[in-house]
Amino acid sequence: MATLFYSVMGEGRGHASRARSMVERLRDRHRIVLYTSFDALDFLRDAYADDPEVEVRETSGLKFHYTADRLDLIKTIRHGLAMWWNLRGVVSEREVEVRRDRPDLVVCDFEPTVARAAHRCGVPVMSLDHQHFMTTYDLSGLPRGLQWWAWAMGWSVWLFGIGQQKTVVSAFYRPPLRRDYKHVTQVGPLLRPAVRARQPSVGDHVLSYLRKSTPPRVLEVLEGSPLPVRVYGLGERPPRGAITFHAINEQTFLDDLATANCIVAAAGNQLMGESLYFGKPILALPEQKHHEQMINAYFVQQLGGGVASTLEGVTAAVFQQFLDDREKYRGQLAASSVRFDGTDEAAAAIEAMLKQTSPASSAR
Repeated sequence: MATLFYSVMGEGRGHASRARSMVERLRDRHRIVLYTSFDALDFLRDAYADDPEVEVRETSGLKFHYTADRLDLIKTIRHGLAMWWNLRGVVSEREVEVRRDRPDLVVCDFEPTVARAAHRCGVPVMSLDHQHFMTTYDLSGLPRGLQWWAWAMGWSVWLFGIGQQKTVVSAFYRPPLRRDYKHVTQVGPLLRPAVRARQPSVGDHVLSYLRKSTPPRVLEVLEGSPLPVRVYGLGERPPRGAITFHAINEQTFLDDLATANCIVAAAGNQLMGESLYFGKPILALPEQKHHEQMINAYFVQQLGGGVASTLEGVTAAVFQQFLDDREKYRGQLAASSVRFDGTDEAAAAIEAMLKQTSPASSAR
């Protein structure tokens, strides 16, 4: 049995969901210590509160900030620089824990502090995330504006400086790798056992997952839906037209996802992947300044799984056209040869790296 340190970016639920997929896949064979912050910290602590076999620890992290219902890039960058200023002290704290617990491998999902501590202690590092698609995937098929943003955001991936010996990228799309990155392992979405165990069916409701910063006009569009709309992410509220609001609960959310007729949601990689796995037509609503989500939304369309509109620009006409076309998207997904589950491949990559590094690990 090996000891794995698994560090996870704390913003949103996608990183934490990927980590849970790997924890559940590997926990019967290895001791796992999770490190994260913000939303993911609460999510993972709740998930493993009564579990003596999985430990969740806090580390500092980067957070996206919003002003007037929009992503505030200046405030986000300012917070990131403050985190960077304090990085050395945080890494030193993590170094003490690495030297004490002697992990065999550190797996990082776009979280830099534990990886840096691992390098100081000679512990091998694997990157298992979505964000490295920006530096390793051939994105020449994207519209020129998104190509530019992928290039620009790629510098932030480089700046995180994880310095991994192995790179695994999880995404629901799989374009060719760039010429210098043929060694990278591409896998599909990482799915929790609770997702893989559910049998999808076509119900009569729309599932919508929205951020708290969602502009009010989006709800105005959805409340006129001819189908019931179950909204998650905004907390419990009184019903509004066709909309009912639901608190985040993993079981009920996955039930509603598996039985939904179609999906209207922010274009996060994890939710898009789970929706496509269940064969659900998608209206993807990326935030205009969230270029990673804009890229995800582009690939949803390329796969034939749905259509995209910016969160700020969606209209009732766009929504109605999506509903009119949803059976076309459902048929295209049913006929697709793409496999929207990379869980086993990712677990195999971790096990393979453990086998390669175990002699060095046991010598420490």
